[in-house]
Amino acid sequence: MMIDRSLKALSLVLSYPTRDLQLAMPEIGGVLAADNRMTSATRHDLRPLVEALAQADIYDLQEAYVTLFDRSRSLSLNLFEHVHGESRDRGGAMVSLIESYRDAGFEPDTTELPDHLPVLLEFLATQGATEAREVLGDAGHILQALGARLTRRGSPYAAVFAALLQLSGATAAPEAVADLLAAPEDDPDDLEALDQVWEESEVVFGPDPNAGCPATRDLLSRMDIPQTPKPDWAAE
Repeated sequence: MMIDRSLKALSLVLSYPTRDLQLAMPEIGGVLAADNRMTSATRHDLRPLVEALAQADIYDLQEAYVTLFDRSRSLSLNLFEHVHGESRDRGGAMVSLIESYRDAGFEPDTTELPDHLPVLLEFLATQGATEAREVLGDAGHILQALGARLTRRGSPYAAVFAALLQLSGATAAPEAVADLLAAPEDDPDDLEALDQVWEESEVVFGPDPNAGCPATRDLLSRMDIPQTPKPDWAAE
């Protein structure tokens, strides 16, 4: 089985920081620096994050990660969060995604939800290039919106989302990105408000009678977002 090493590397970079990850960062950084599917500017922009994950205090890294991705629903790495919220539609989409993983023989070794972006990237790293580009393209509006929000906060994680968009070879529909960015951002420092939001939320799992098991390239097709055509060079 061929592994897309860059997708695997980006999956790890977006995962919760650990000491093992720190030890692996020199190799991960080398993989990303050598991938000419990304522009030299994007590879350069990834370097500060790679260096920080390799060298910074592990507790500082973990605190920053939790503040960004766990305390802020507008930056959630659970992709269906940005489309379905906590509705039953999300449960049906999640079941279909799990079925697609299993059909491909992929069993993620994690407690994260199946729509968690690092989990999805780990899966896509084991699929063909065409399938991976299709799925990333379907999620392009979410990736672009997350990158924009991280850029506003001055976070080096923004470079990861620019890299994923380039690997997809697609351009997200501007109106879809604008719709996501129009939603108010929550304050990760307002812990009381965050606790209330999470207490009121419920993820409903269970099969949706109207939902089938989609092909890999249609994993995110429930988003029903139009994608602009890929440039000619993306097909090369």
